[in-house]
Amino acid sequence: MTANELLPLAVIASSLLPGLVIFALPESRIGIRTTLNLAGALAKLAFVGILLAGVATGENYIFRHTVLPGIELVFKADALALLFVSLSTVLWLFTTLYAIGYLEGAPHRSRFFGFFSLCVTATMGIAMAGNLFTFFVFYELLTLATFPLVVHRGTDKAMKGGMVYLGYTLGGGAVLLAGIAWLHGLAGTQDFAHGGYLAALNSAASWQVQAIFLLLIAGVGVKAALVPLHGWLPQAMVAPAPVSALLHAVAVVKAGAFGIIRVVYEVYGVEYAQSLGLLLPLAVMAALTIVWGSLRALFQDDLKKRLAFSTVSQVSYIALGVALFGPVGTVGGVVHLVHQGIMKITLFFCAGNYAETLGIHKVSEMNGVGRRMPLTTLAFSIGALGMMGAPFTAGAVSKAWLMDGARAADMDWVVAVLWTSSLLNAAYFLPILWRAWLRPPPAVWPEEHIATQGRRETAWLLLVPPVVTAAAVIVAAVYADAGWSPLAWAKLIASREYLQAFP
Repeated sequence: MTANELLPLAVIASSLLPGLVIFALPESRIGIRTTLNLAGALAKLAFVGILLAGVATGENYIFRHTVLPGIELVFKADALALLFVSLSTVLWLFTTLYAIGYLEGAPHRSRFFGFFSLCVTATMGIAMAGNLFTFFVFYELLTLATFPLVVHRGTDKAMKGGMVYLGYTLGGGAVLLAGIAWLHGLAGTQDFAHGGYLAALNSAASWQVQAIFLLLIAGVGVKAALVPLHGWLPQAMVAPAPVSALLHAVAVVKAGAFGIIRVVYEVYGVEYAQSLGLLLPLAVMAALTIVWGSLRALFQDDLKKRLAFSTVSQVSYIALGVALFGPVGTVGGVVHLVHQGIMKITLFFCAGNYAETLGIHKVSEMNGVGRRMPLTTLAFSIGALGMMGAPFTAGAVSKAWLMDGARAADMDWVVAVLWTSSLLNAAYFLPILWRAWLRPPPAVWPEEHIATQGRRETAWLLLVPPVVTAAAVIVAAVYADAGWSPLAWAKLIASREYLQAFP
């Protein structure tokens, strides 16, 4: 087995092996558990760095294993895979640091971090899946690995939210499996390919591939929280803050959006999907989700639920970019996979800080919190401004490319949807910032923890991650034209799908 075959396996093993060992550790072995977590995250970063350098110069990294005749387990580290892998790897490191601080003294930490590692392992498998069979295996593993994290607290409310999450995601998995099985009967199990592999099918099968497309998009659309398949996401906010960050920015929601990209570009091929009339309905569904999620966010006093409905809206930018039928829109949608991740994880880290330090869970409780926790609130403000698309933030870059892509595709109504979304984003984020910075603080916070009384902020393990990711929101915009930026990598992906060079 060559090094190019082993590297994708090494990326997966760097979280799988520490996770399996962590399960067996007693709760008291904090040092060993922390060392394993961080060693795995740093090893994964090193492996991903090697893959990024190789793929940029044209190297191929593929591992194959025959499971059954005609069915292979395939891992392929291509440019699209590495965009998702890199995002999840970097954010896993910061989420791990945050979780160590957040769960200090809490019970069942070995169980938590064990499933946490399995969740990241499943995400790596989804990102590097080379065919639909491999994608499905890890897509379902992600469901099973995240359920114990959602219900970690073990309360009745947590169990109810977890069962809703499980019902939606297992149902989506069943629909996805039906689509994959039907497609296997028509075309076999083929590798993902630039331009898709279904265009060569006889045109007589067009109604079948249209129906299969609906099944596949519905299957991955559950995790991507497309309306009306989004009901699990607000319910899952009963999970601890590190899990919410994982669901929204690192793994689950991103896995669904990534699945939409793979299906459109590398199963069907964007030109074939357009010829079948499949992209316009996807664009309409994404647009409805964008507006509906923002409208629902307006009326949420619970901070995490407001952020959850914001995710419902923002993740559909990715599906919208995919559906615009053009390289410019593709760049906007693909780069938003990264930009939304760093903005949303910042917001959830900050929400966790407010809850853990001051007992703040509602928007109505945030008066004056900027004076008590200025760095956390500054990080929250940057993430919120990014979601609105304010200048010099990552969100502005995504929205600019999406709007240009809509104009290039002669879909001006999409521009109106994006402007509406930005106005709604401002309507539900600006009142939070006004309360946090300009309203006087209460005489007593809802539940200020004794351990943090007298501090200007909170524990450093809770403070450093959102400050760093907030800085990344600005860096991704200011250095958008740099060769190492997420935008540059999104251009590389779009150029390979459309065979078009970008400046």
